[in-house]
Amino acid sequence: MAAGALYSFPAVDQFREVSIVSVAPNGGNSESFHIKIPVDRVMVGATGNESGVPIGLTWPTDDIFENVSTEVFKIRNVRDAVIGVAARTVAKEGETDITEWIIHLPARGSLFVNMEPQPKAGSPRIGQLRAGSQEFDDLQGFVAESWVSDASGEDGAPQGRIELLATYVSTSGRREGGEMELLE
Repeated sequence: MAAGALYSFPAVDQFREVSIVSVAPNGGNSESFHIKIPVDRVMVGATGNESGVPIGLTWPTDDIFENVSTEVFKIRNVRDAVIGVAARTVAKEGETDITEWIIHLPARGSLFVNMEPQPKAGSPRIGQLRAGSQEFDDLQGFVAESWVSDASGEDGAPQGRIELLATYVSTSGRREGGEMELLE
């Protein structure tokens, strides 16, 4: 009965910011997000990182974490409203970076994106949507990650924004073998 009551009358009523989605040239949808650095950085964890965020964060010293870094951010929409959180994990394997994003938008769901190891010269890094939950459950697509520098920083620390452009299409009702095309 308790589970039924919680389902019918949820204890948490999550506010949902209106989604700002546009139609992409390939017939899918696109949505733009950004992260202001350093304002939206919630956590940075990495071996040897002396200036941890939050202050006092102790990163595990186990060998398995030696070449891994994780950052957690607030994520904003084009209206500059904070609409969720995102985590970026980078694992170094030799000369290659394995970069993954998890983007969580409360009341909408989550996206898991696996990025290409290195961006092409002058282009954003592209990642493929590997999985999603709730409204992103039956989507396939891509996320482009780019850095926009802001030279106004006085202390020498990087300032700017990470821009994420998600482009996705629904897989429900699609023909077998239908793939989304990445337009250059």
